[in-house]
Amino acid sequence: MTPEQLKASILQYAIQGKLVAQRPEEGTGEELYQQIQAEKQRLIQEKKIKKEKTLAEIAEDEIPFEIPESWKWVRVGEIFAHNTGKAMNSSAKKVDKPGRIKRFITTSNLYWNSFDFSSVKEMFFSDDELECCTVTKGDLLMCEGGAYYGRTAIWNYDYDICFQNHVHRLRPYKAIELRFFYNLFYFYKSMNMMNAKGTAMPGLSSQTLHQMVVPLPSLAEQKRIVAKIEELLPLVDRYAAAYEKLEQFNAKFPEDMKKSILQYAIQGKLVEQRAEEGTGEELYQQIQTEKQHLIAEKKIKKEKPLAEISEDEIPFDIPESWKWVRWGNLSFSIQYGYNAPAKQAGRIKMVRISDIQNGKVIWDSVPFCDIRDEDLSTYLLAENDILFARTGGTVGKSYIVKEIPEEAIYAGYLIRTRYSDMLCPEYLYYFMQTHLYWIQLRNGTIATAQPNCNGQTLSKMILPLPPLAEQKRIVAKIEELLPLCERLR
Repeated sequence: MTPEQLKASILQYAIQGKLVAQRPEEGTGEELYQQIQAEKQRLIQEKKIKKEKTLAEIAEDEIPFEIPESWKWVRVGEIFAHNTGKAMNSSAKKVDKPGRIKRFITTSNLYWNSFDFSSVKEMFFSDDELECCTVTKGDLLMCEGGAYYGRTAIWNYDYDICFQNHVHRLRPYKAIELRFFYNLFYFYKSMNMMNAKGTAMPGLSSQTLHQMVVPLPSLAEQKRIVAKIEELLPLVDRYAAAYEKLEQFNAKFPEDMKKSILQYAIQGKLVEQRAEEGTGEELYQQIQTEKQHLIAEKKIKKEKPLAEISEDEIPFDIPESWKWVRWGNLSFSIQYGYNAPAKQAGRIKMVRISDIQNGKVIWDSVPFCDIRDEDLSTYLLAENDILFARTGGTVGKSYIVKEIPEEAIYAGYLIRTRYSDMLCPEYLYYFMQTHLYWIQLRNGTIATAQPNCNGQTLSKMILPLPPLAEQKRIVAKIEELLPLCERLR
């Protein structure tokens, strides 16, 4: 249950007479209603208010819920005198009759249970307008229209202020507990029970408000209900704070769990080590032998030796059977993509950064380009190549090439890395999603308006190397666990 749902449940119980017990000695809603009507008649006789048309009896189909027998259904107009204020128009500044410039409340000043005085307007009110357009302590103000219709607050200040025509003033004929009705109106609005008219700009007319049906408990019970609400709502606020933390935790948990799984994977903690599978050192030496053989056959170029990995570069411990290595010492080539204009038709398809979505190439969107035959072999994609975005907002994102439906090359803002078959491509791909990878990438990224990372950064990057069989078992475990993380979202 959300905090707002919990608050709504408390208010629903309150206005249905279920939050506190009824006490016979406190009287009834009918008795309070008769007292209000007697006070209303007195005010009419003293010509302090005008006599109004008698409101229609409340029909059965108007009653929204059951209330205790000691309560009474009444219309708002039977217990409150109400009207809207003065319109802001071209005549508002005329001063040809007695009056004065006064500050006034608009809907932009009126919030639930509060007022914003950061921008209060002024206009001229004549003396005969002041009586019906002035708010005094103990009045209830309500927004008439727009997205915030029904928004209500009690004027509890020791000074008076005027109000505009899009604000209703509700003044009780006899002392009642205004906080009870504030909470009632809050609940009605949250439950769409105010019968506002219109869709784009809903409005709560004086007639609609006048005829609105509300429950009336005795005054003593109103006060006890408010006391109970004010005892419970701070607990709702505490619940809301805890709920928000839980929501944040739940939102982050799947991603945090994924990061933890990948971190365990590259620390050698996700699966056990097996002596019969050999060591990372043995695998590394086999890869170096293969590289030297390819260099001798002039299938790949000889590169400058990379620096030895120093102690202060190593971020965490790994199993004794693993080895810290640089990416460039594992790869056979780190090749920038082909720069050519994209076309709707051409010699061959050219994969761009934008064609890679959620770890897959959207082949239908891949454009064509023209390329010379002698350049084709340099840029042709092969199964298990890893593509690496080197610029822009996607810098560092990687993709492992799988299921190539037709011959394709890759565009200039991508880097392709190609490596030995003695490495598990998925292990390398998952490494490129770890914190260790991203921190090294950030350290090697040129901070400009368009972030840029080069092949040298990737070549110098360190990563932990387990034996091939263990790489495969690590990948199998990762792919068993990651779907569970996704189910938590």
